[in-house]
Amino acid sequence: MSPNHGLVLLARGGYAARGVVYLIIGIFALLAALGSGQPADSHSSLESLLSQPFGHFLVAIVIVGLAAFAAWRVLQALRDVDDHGNSFKGLVIRAGLFVGGVTYGALAFFALGLLVSGLQQSGGGGGGQAQDLLASVLAWDHSNLLVYLAALVPLGVGVTHIIKGWKASFEQYFEADAEVMHYVRPVSQFGLIARGVAFIEIAVLLVVSGSSYQAMHPPGIKDALNGLERLPMGGLLMGVVALGLIAFSVYSFAEAAWRNINMDVPGTATSASR
Repeated sequence: MSPNHGLVLLARGGYAARGVVYLIIGIFALLAALGSGQPADSHSSLESLLSQPFGHFLVAIVIVGLAAFAAWRVLQALRDVDDHGNSFKGLVIRAGLFVGGVTYGALAFFALGLLVSGLQQSGGGGGGQAQDLLASVLAWDHSNLLVYLAALVPLGVGVTHIIKGWKASFEQYFEADAEVMHYVRPVSQFGLIARGVAFIEIAVLLVVSGSSYQAMHPPGIKDALNGLERLPMGGLLMGVVALGLIAFSVYSFAEAAWRNINMDVPGTATSASR
């Protein structure tokens, strides 16, 4: 197997790992909308996966996938393998990809800590010891301005996802025939828009709480879903977003299968796609 081909397989595994995480989040959110539980975030979804039969093995696979996905996101940003360019728009997209790489790298690190603590047979508390960098920063005195600045990240991600879903611009990166895209396109659009809505709500939660937020736990997907539940017809709204997050997991699995992946990495032979 050539080095590039191996890297492509790792990147595809990364998309699949993201799909697993969002599938679990979506299922928990759907159950919560039906009154049968509480929403989950990416951390608690991994904790749930660890508790399943062969959970340690499954989490280990997800760790490899998330780490590979983080590396792929950083490569997309720094090497511009998707040709976003150096315009203002292109640099914003690449910055978002880089932040995504850091975020998924942190999630992989959290999952590794969870796996190690599980192997050491500590009951349920691996996640409680994880100190999030954003939480540390927001715990400083007079940090509300930093909160508002941090809110720009999920706001930008949310708006980008909604535009990407509405325009179906993701199609340019897919190597699938028209029959496949006939099914993939609407599901992916729904999933991207739903994830965008969730991220915009995270930004709103950050802004609203900016002057008083004591951040040992910055708001995430779980908080956004809980916020939806408190709105009029909240159960219905959360159910729709939950289905959208499941649709986003399908989009991630579709990327794992059909996305064009160009591995233009220094020191390897030639760039590779599928």
